[in-house]
Amino acid sequence: MNRKLDIGGGIAKTYLALVLLFLYVPILVMALLAFNRSPLYQMPFEFDLVWFKALAENDRLLNAGRNSVVIALVNTVVATALGTAAALAFSRYQFRGRNLMQLLLLPPITIPWLVIGTAMLVFFYWTFPAIGLKPRGLHAILLGHVALSLPYVIIVVGARLSDFPKSVEEAAATLGATPWQTFWRVSAPIIAPGVVAAALFAFATSFDQFVISYFLAPPGVTTLPVEIYTSIRKGFTPEINAISTIIIVVSMGIMLITARFYKFGGER
Repeated sequence: MNRKLDIGGGIAKTYLALVLLFLYVPILVMALLAFNRSPLYQMPFEFDLVWFKALAENDRLLNAGRNSVVIALVNTVVATALGTAAALAFSRYQFRGRNLMQLLLLPPITIPWLVIGTAMLVFFYWTFPAIGLKPRGLHAILLGHVALSLPYVIIVVGARLSDFPKSVEEAAATLGATPWQTFWRVSAPIIAPGVVAAALFAFATSFDQFVISYFLAPPGVTTLPVEIYTSIRKGFTPEINAISTIIIVVSMGIMLITARFYKFGGER
């Protein structure tokens, strides 16, 4: 029996190792080639920072990256605030249409983004001129990203609220705490890991979003995914490897720090 368990455990570990290799080897190769001097990835490998220097002078990629970061940060704040409030409303209150509204959170996640992008473009062209706004621009991209991020935030925070011990709020109220004090001193610390996870989902959804940004970006203004796509069509350069390596290092660092701080992986 123990022998069978050992064999099964070995197969499971091998399978897991192969999956991790399949996921991470292409990323590692891309990051490694960002430090290769040759623009055509010729061997032998020659370490050089020439492509990071070229990236520092590439205004198009830098401006697109700046737009993506700004939009993603604003989207994270707006979507997390609105989504957390909506999740609290779904968790705490019973009202007419509640189940239908919760059900309507799923279609934006399951419907192809190409369809959503087309629908948003048509809707903005129909409504924005009436209120004096251009149908395409950074404001339109931000609204599109918030609309896509909200379902993820509501679902993630709602999952955290599903096992929320409401008795602690009742105890705080019994001890004389106001609703505002109860929320900030009792409720907020308990749901904080869910809110942080939802915020990371919102940031990733916005920063990585291509379709909505492609449809709603005005001429001359792009986000990083759109600019990378355009650059690849014209001719791939290792500068894209360089900026991708920077994004991977920063994002992995943020994830590790966040996971460690909130102990998402459990105690060691």
